[in-house]
Amino acid sequence: MNATPDISGADIMSAALRSDRFRLEREADWRRLETICTAMEKGRLARLSDDDVLDLPVLYRTAASSLSIAREVSLDAATLAYLDSLVQRAWFLVYGPRVGPGGWLRGFFGGGFSRAVRGIRVDLAICLAVMIAGTVAGWLLVAADSDWYNALVGPLAGQRAPGASAAVLRASLYGHADENGLSVFAAYLFGHNAQIALLCFALGFAFGLPSVLMLAQNTGMMGAMLWLFAKAGLLPDFAAWLAVHGTTELFALWLAGAAGLHIGRAVAFPGRRSVLASAAAAGRRAATVMVGVELMLLVAGLLEGFARQLIDSTPGRAGVGLAMLAFWLWYCFGYGRTPGDEAPA
Repeated sequence: MNATPDISGADIMSAALRSDRFRLEREADWRRLETICTAMEKGRLARLSDDDVLDLPVLYRTAASSLSIAREVSLDAATLAYLDSLVQRAWFLVYGPRVGPGGWLRGFFGGGFSRAVRGIRVDLAICLAVMIAGTVAGWLLVAADSDWYNALVGPLAGQRAPGASAAVLRASLYGHADENGLSVFAAYLFGHNAQIALLCFALGFAFGLPSVLMLAQNTGMMGAMLWLFAKAGLLPDFAAWLAVHGTTELFALWLAGAAGLHIGRAVAFPGRRSVLASAAAAGRRAATVMVGVELMLLVAGLLEGFARQLIDSTPGRAGVGLAMLAFWLWYCFGYGRTPGDEAPA
């Protein structure tokens, strides 16, 4: 039978003294770390000094080291439990998520999206030139040969095709005679542009070329339809009908194409960084832009489904479209500017 080792009162007293000495030598740092953690957890950063914030990582490492030593020398359970809880709290503040979902949304709408858009303005300029060129090319191709119309517009044509009378074309824009067909067309157009926006972004890794080509193709379709309605003397009416949702939808398509091109340029021309590092930085910025694009497409869908049907006059439709365009221009290029605003990449 094994003998139970004798533990004298002197041994117990010695262990207690070591635990007390260990605590006394480090307790000031622990208490300071606890105070900082409590203030940060309660959102009271203003009460902390710059030194407190800067010393947080150092105090965390000191507390973690103390916890390791306390476990090795088997200090009292109360000290171990206290240190374990304190180290966990400090670790979360030093290495854990910086903001929650609410904070992220505030940052996104409070300027994060607009700064990301301004960060890709070189790509935006390129894509804007492509969209203008695509619209002009679509118009000129159909004007030279009407057979190009079906090739560019495809299933969207329906009754809106070369040879249709002005009355038929006007009926597709106003009144309720063709309301069901117009709703189908609107739903198809929204789904079509949403798909194109995602493809423009997703294909950006192929050096951005597919993104540029898809923008040219889709604006070529718009140029062909503009030609058709202009030939019937309905260009202002069609432009206003399209503007209600189109200024938002085309703006989103423009941003999506530029986001894809931004990634493509980062892969093709990484500069001094590695290709992976360059693509990762561009991907983070482009992903922020794409979150905004999806929200813009949602807004465009609401405008398409309600505003365009309820407003049955050219001036009213044009007013809504221009107001939305002015808002997006201000929000993306004027809102949230700071002296250290992100330079174009």
